Amino acid sequence: MNTKDVAVVILNYNGKNFLEQFLPAVCQFSGDAKIVVADNNSSDESIPFLEKQYSGKVDIIRISENLGFCGGYNYALKKIESKYYVLLNSDVEVTPNWLNPLLEVMEKHTNVAACQPKIKYYSDKSKFEYAGAAGGFMDKWGYPYCRGRLFETLESDNGQYDEEGEIFWATGCCMMVRSELYHRLGGLDDDFFAHMEEIDLCWRMLNRGYKIYYTPESEVFHVGGGTLSKESPRKTYFNFRNSLLVLLKNLPGSLLFPMIFWRMILDGVAGVKFLVEGKFGHFSAIFRAHLSFYTYIRRIWKKRNDKSSNKKLGYEQLSDFSVVYQYFAKGVRTFSALNKK
Repeated sequence: MNTKDVAVVILNYNGKNFLEQFLPAVCQFSGDAKIVVADNNSSDESIPFLEKQYSGKVDIIRISENLGFCGGYNYALKKIESKYYVLLNSDVEVTPNWLNPLLEVMEKHTNVAACQPKIKYYSDKSKFEYAGAAGGFMDKWGYPYCRGRLFETLESDNGQYDEEGEIFWATGCCMMVRSELYHRLGGLDDDFFAHMEEIDLCWRMLNRGYKIYYTPESEVFHVGGGTLSKESPRKTYFNFRNSLLVLLKNLPGSLLFPMIFWRMILDGVAGVKFLVEGKFGHFSAIFRAHLSFYTYIRRIWKKRNDKSSNKKLGYEQLSDFSVVYQYFAKGVRTFSALNKK
């Protein structure tokens, strides 16, 4: 495969330690792909380190302020010419055959807009990892889940998800995407800042008739929580707010009110659960997320009006069950058991 058609783009913010640890493998195992580090105005020694150790091997794009995940990538990718981009987190360890299988999927299936590898847990390489696992899906109420990861439960990889195929969303920690389509759709939505932005992008692609794929032939290991721990109330805030923004932006009009109404009720139940558990920061985060959602309704509504988008296409690919109910009420803990109860 011609890896010269690929630009591997790592967005960095104060991640010198991760660059020291994982960038050597990216350079070693990425063939002729262009390697780019886009620095989101780091205050650590990331830039001096790159200039000293990777001059001539890695392109550096300096961003004058921290634009977040979405803004940082949008800024950087406008400056990079390539047929395909790989959005790669700085805390990902790639493996010798990580890039070619992704490229093969994109070259073989011209209607595939984006694809992801198998994402496994760096600290326990027998398990899938939280941010992507073996491909992302959405339940009937718009809650995301993964093959190999339901909420906080990680499955061991026993080859149970070793079939290539369609998914609903590909993880932003390692996603290959067609550059022309990325720019045509406006890239990641800056209003999200961070979290759920890749789901929004994938849903917009689905609404235009494209497919999202997963291939098990590529495998990477993700540390996770490198920028913002999943235990952080700030992450809870972004996840709950942005999840509602995704629905507002991508659902068919006739389903907007009932879906968002019930989602906010379910969010309230989650908030009560946090309160009972003494997680007051997370309870507050959900409350603030809903308040922020109201302030974003007008500006997100304007982004719905795209005549090239058929919002029924994406909606029809939502699962027909509630993963929240199956996980918390029925005790289902694996993806393969979801349709059996």
